[in-house]
Amino acid sequence: MTFVSRLKSTTTAVSRLALGAALGLGLVAAIVGAPAQALAQAAPVPVAEAPAAAMALRAVPQAQGQGPALWVIRDADSTIYLFGTVHVLRPTTAWGTARVDAAFDSADEIYLEISNPDDQAALIPIIQQHGLDPANPLSSRLTAEEFAKFDEAAKTIGASGAQLDAFRPWLAALQLSLAPLTKAGYDPQSGVESILLARAKTAGKPVKGFETLDQQIRILADMPEDVQLGFLRSTLEDYDQAATMLDGMVTSWSTGDVAGLERVMVDEMQTETPQVYEALLVRRNQDWANQIQTLLAGSGTVFIAVGAAHLAGDDSVQEILEDRGVAAERL
Repeated sequence: MTFVSRLKSTTTAVSRLALGAALGLGLVAAIVGAPAQALAQAAPVPVAEAPAAAMALRAVPQAQGQGPALWVIRDADSTIYLFGTVHVLRPTTAWGTARVDAAFDSADEIYLEISNPDDQAALIPIIQQHGLDPANPLSSRLTAEEFAKFDEAAKTIGASGAQLDAFRPWLAALQLSLAPLTKAGYDPQSGVESILLARAKTAGKPVKGFETLDQQIRILADMPEDVQLGFLRSTLEDYDQAATMLDGMVTSWSTGDVAGLERVMVDEMQTETPQVYEALLVRRNQDWANQIQTLLAGSGTVFIAVGAAHLAGDDSVQEILEDRGVAAERL
């Protein structure tokens, strides 16, 4: 069975791809906050960033029980914390814990997937470069019936099929997949990275990234066109399920149920959408493990916060490091 037929054969595949982005791509916070019409314009549109100080004042509800999972890697002169995140959350999600606060406060520097996940002004020109294709509009690639569904779905995010016709399939699918999350109360400014980034700026801690915005966009933009079209077609059939599925995943994450997160997110993505699984998780986890080993060769304390899907399953960052003789201890 080909990847595309596998993608079309399951009603939950599109939700899992959207949620893979929600748990696996740091840029999703900026994409959720970017108006679709702004992305469709030919010229870059400057978007003001939310003041870091204002976000830093947001109180994170304290988790009941152990809260989200936290790991630590130590050697003689280095301490590296690994914390799995969700990039968009409801403001009421309870995930704060004293041990995460203590680990963060002890760090000399902070590592995120990307150093500027909330920077829409930087993101929009990159999306326009890799996400627009006016020479091959969606109306010429979808059937009349599919484009009518696309127009109907676009209206749910305040746009129209005509306005988004120049979108490449990956961008159209991602925009429509993430739209139900905002309608369900998920807010990029309440995502873990947004909160931690604001805290780091307030505390004067340097923030670094494993990747750049351009690299993250290319993960999606470099997928084969038939895969992108399969993603979009599935989105048009099933995009309204994402919020319900994310609710369950956030519950697993916020309660430290890594096995549950692995079961409903990682294992099924690996089985049903292996090409996306390889691009979204495996290759990036291997690269990040390389960078963590470089950090470990130095000295000091580092706090790393990346999408929770990267820290669950047999191909997680911790498992890759363990295979290389580097042990991560869960706290």
